[in-house]
Amino acid sequence: ARAGAAGVESRAAANGVMLADGANDQPYSAQQLAPGLLVIGGLVLFGRVWPSRIGIVATVWVMIAYYLVWRIGNTIDWHASAGALGWMLFVLAVELVALGDAAILHLTLLRGTDRTKEADAHMIRLQVAQPASLPAVDVFIATYNEPMEVLERTIQGALALEWPDCRVWVLDDGRRAWLRDYCVSKGVGWITRPDNKGAKAGNINHGLTLTDAPYVAVFDADFVPRQDFLLRTMGFFEDEKVGIVQVPHSFYNSDPMQTNLSLRQAMPDDQRFFFEALMPGRDGWDAAFCCGSNSVTRRALFDSIGGGLPHGSITEDMLLTLAGLRAGYVTRYLNEPLAWGLAPESVQAFFVQRQRWAQGGMQILHLKEGPLGPGLKFIHRLMFLPTHYVSQGLAMLIGVVAPILFLLTGIVPLTNVALDSVIQRLLPMVLASIAGIAALAPGKYYPTAAQVMGLFQSFRILPVALQTLFRPHGIPFRVTPKGRDAEMGWEQGIFWTAGALFMLTVIGLAVNSRPDWRIVDQAALVPMVAFWCFLNMLMLALVMLMCLQMPARRSEERFRLVEMVVLERDGEPPVTVGQGDISLTGLGVDGVTGSGFAVGQAVTLRLSDVGRVPARVVRVQGDRVGLVFG
Repeated sequence: ARAGAAGVESRAAANGVMLADGANDQPYSAQQLAPGLLVIGGLVLFGRVWPSRIGIVATVWVMIAYYLVWRIGNTIDWHASAGALGWMLFVLAVELVALGDAAILHLTLLRGTDRTKEADAHMIRLQVAQPASLPAVDVFIATYNEPMEVLERTIQGALALEWPDCRVWVLDDGRRAWLRDYCVSKGVGWITRPDNKGAKAGNINHGLTLTDAPYVAVFDADFVPRQDFLLRTMGFFEDEKVGIVQVPHSFYNSDPMQTNLSLRQAMPDDQRFFFEALMPGRDGWDAAFCCGSNSVTRRALFDSIGGGLPHGSITEDMLLTLAGLRAGYVTRYLNEPLAWGLAPESVQAFFVQRQRWAQGGMQILHLKEGPLGPGLKFIHRLMFLPTHYVSQGLAMLIGVVAPILFLLTGIVPLTNVALDSVIQRLLPMVLASIAGIAALAPGKYYPTAAQVMGLFQSFRILPVALQTLFRPHGIPFRVTPKGRDAEMGWEQGIFWTAGALFMLTVIGLAVNSRPDWRIVDQAALVPMVAFWCFLNMLMLALVMLMCLQMPARRSEERFRLVEMVVLERDGEPPVTVGQGDISLTGLGVDGVTGSGFAVGQAVTLRLSDVGRVPARVVRVQGDRVGLVFG
């Protein structure tokens, strides 16, 4: 959630520049260009020549401080009318809060851990240990309304875990007879309760009362663990202060941004920055936290805090981590994809998930068990503050609305900005903010994507965050829909809102393009206004595209073939192929020209580690054949 904090803030500030008074037509001097050159030189020096995270952060904050001295001291018109002054101070306040979140972000990225070598050593030790010496693990799969096609793969994955004493339990808050029967057929424990009090936290707490293994692994209903999940994580509990081991949430499908903008191959899902940059950094400060799924918890931690998960917030996983810190336990983070699940499959599912996170994050501010309560170190209070849900949304929306207000009304968010101050103060700060994060998290930060995703979320996340800030329990809990339950409609509210802002920007530019229509007094500012408006229009257009849900062509996610497949037909020689894709329901293979396949023909596949699978040809296009499994 903090991924674009510094970049978001710099955009909000940049949108203020175009609304300023005056310009400067003097040629640029070396002195004016010096701050920008200092940023570039510092980031190259500390990012490549002499790698130093402290050096990168110091370079960024020297430039931010240089910017703030000018921003606070020169850009507020204290003699303006009450309304105009209030607007200027509000914009400044949002910038300062966003900069506070940027400071927490940079502090987090100062430390990063890589615990793969530790996991390797632990895994070797566990593999050679006597099976009877290894502790039992209860594996909880918490479910409410997920369909069979989602649950089945998770249960099968849990049954395949490599561990001597691994007990799989399905915690069914849906009380479904068909799931009970399936669990019985697989030898899996099925636990239910008479009500759904406490939602997921209550479900897990009920399961804890009926089980007794000293360690508890928790998976959401859509996450499939890798076979070596426990072998890679359990060794960390050799350290008695480790209460939780968490691994990333990795996804085998595309999120709405990747899908709707056709960027599946061009960029990772929007949670990679959090799991691959922020969580290792938090781990370095002993501030990593349980993320609900893909974790193992020491039962003694539960016992030390009352026997179960705290349930004052719907983000019970974060409260568990805070309670553990107060009890002397830390959460260890292993940055390895050891379980794979479903990213939200529709825009509606995406917002159900993100609104729940924002709601839970703001709820913990009201609890004595939250980051403001007693018993925590100062660094932990900082890193568990959820202020980014408000600051990011406000900064993004101000960045779009401020130029529209200026073009249509002449209202400015800051004054006394000339072109030389843009070159000397603002642009170096923007460069430092964006390039600094990119240098601290190489290959994991995509500035444009962070901006677009931030704006997209702001329309729906900011209202929830603000409402929860004042009414912590005013919004009902909703489970993220998965599988066939995920709604596939398009997001009309954001689409029309973004479209309206886009059109207002166009109207503002059109009105001020002619001298006899112009509302803006300073004609020299119009080119600067136009530049930032075009950036906003590009982002609004991408936001609108994200609202249009791309249709799902297949019922199951397909994966590239990585082995040879043999196709057998009656009376025909077998055909061996190794190019194409495969899913749980079908197979598409390439390179079968002249093999005589026909639609409707019966085929048997031979797959290694699976065996013979009956199938039927449903499509023949050139040298590509599509089959559906029997």
